[in-house]
Amino acid sequence: MLLYAILFVSGASILALELLASRIMTPYFGVSLYIWTGILSITLLALALGYWAGGRLAARPAGAKSHAARLLRLYAWMPAIAAAGIVGACLVYPHTFGALANWSLVAGAFAAALIFLLVPLVATSAMNPLLVALLLEKHAGGDAGAGKVFFVSTLGSVAGVFATAFVLIPYVSNYTATLIVAGVLAALTVVVVVAAPPGAAKVAGAGAAGIAALLLCAGMLWQADSYTGRQGPFSYGGVSWRLEASESSLFGTVKVLKSEEIEAGRFVRMYFHDGLTQNTVDSNNRSVSFYTYALEGLARMYGADAKRTLVLGLGAGMVPMRLAERGLKVDVVDIDPVARRIAAAYFGFDTARVATHVADARTFVGQCRGAYDVAVVDLFHGDGTPEYLVTREFFRDLARCLTDGGVAVFNTFADLERPRAYAHLLATLRSELPHLALYRPDAGGSVHVNSFIVASAKPLREPRRVTFDDVPARHQTALWNMLGGPIPLGSELLEGGRVITDAVSAAAHDFADMQLAYRRTVVEGMPSGMLMN
Repeated sequence: MLLYAILFVSGASILALELLASRIMTPYFGVSLYIWTGILSITLLALALGYWAGGRLAARPAGAKSHAARLLRLYAWMPAIAAAGIVGACLVYPHTFGALANWSLVAGAFAAALIFLLVPLVATSAMNPLLVALLLEKHAGGDAGAGKVFFVSTLGSVAGVFATAFVLIPYVSNYTATLIVAGVLAALTVVVVVAAPPGAAKVAGAGAAGIAALLLCAGMLWQADSYTGRQGPFSYGGVSWRLEASESSLFGTVKVLKSEEIEAGRFVRMYFHDGLTQNTVDSNNRSVSFYTYALEGLARMYGADAKRTLVLGLGAGMVPMRLAERGLKVDVVDIDPVARRIAAAYFGFDTARVATHVADARTFVGQCRGAYDVAVVDLFHGDGTPEYLVTREFFRDLARCLTDGGVAVFNTFADLERPRAYAHLLATLRSELPHLALYRPDAGGSVHVNSFIVASAKPLREPRRVTFDDVPARHQTALWNMLGGPIPLGSELLEGGRVITDAVSAAAHDFADMQLAYRRTVVEGMPSGMLMN
């Protein structure tokens, strides 16, 4: 029974590591189709190698009558080897993943997955055939308990997903969670050694390895901040930053970065989510990000008589707060409860003035009918908007959520070198909200540029002139020039665009290519310590 319990826990570590790997790698490599292909393929490769290696090790040596003691010794060593592999990965990845991302996002992601997953997953999966062979030595069942072995291991994997998602990720950093997994595996080896029958002296070596791995885990946890540099200071954008707060959730890691003092008593804060800057706010809780004023301005221009507004995507809470200050009734939807806590604690978001809903945007708009005069859509995860939020069905639900003649204002990214990805978005949006106005600031030579779309099921009204009294000076010219007139939606902007549906997407690879290109620009100029979760 003890050996099964150990297998259960080692099985839990397999999926725990895969889940943690995805979160650790996201700030460096993004969340594109190609990145997940790397993680999943390396996981399956490691499991296949582990099953094969375990089977080879379990083979009876020629002439041996019984090798149960040898099998038990090998079984005891595997968790310690896995723990050592994880410790090695934690020593390496904080200082190498940034370089791998700069080298190649796709090939680098495969290499990163190898570094993080190969050794521990090969070792833990080798335990399955070793336990089958050990049971066979003890004459267990017709199938030597093979079915039960894989059943227990797989149940452990399920438990590992739940434990990681609901116990580790919300309360500790990904680096700490990974070392906790390593420590648990090292402890398994010690348990096997302690429980080994008398005369199994050769198992003691595995026990020493397990204790050494445990001590290494404890030492690395103790010195984590100094070794990884995750607290800062970071030099970025000509400013020195330090980590002020960090919270993990099922939807990524949110960091609050605080700058050095710029002038007497003045500083800026950055809302930083999985390697991307969502907003930057000064010490008076005024946004210094261009898109904040662009979204507010377009919402006011095209929804001049609006009374009720929906904002999909909270971030630092700047847009919903500015609309609420204009006298609008605002509902904001965000799937991540951490966003609301961070926005309220560090960015001046007032939950008494704005109704907040912790929900998935797709689910929320699917349930509302004719409720809002304006919807502001600012939905990003990783390097773009999740694909299920750019389908025809989502836009159909969004149209139903608006009042008659209501408008939706979108914050999007365009890659000027890869226009087909944006053409897919425009074609899909026009299928349900056919009347569009596109606004872009002068790119200034940049390839990746914020693009803003106003969309409605009915012809758009003539936009009304709006005024601001608090736009940062560096944005004023670009903002007024952009709001002065939309970009004509010519055939070149729609060329190659295909309508995306829940059932069929011809855009997956185009979106992935665009997201990879954008992530590359992020990691090229950002300190590796800022990217570390």
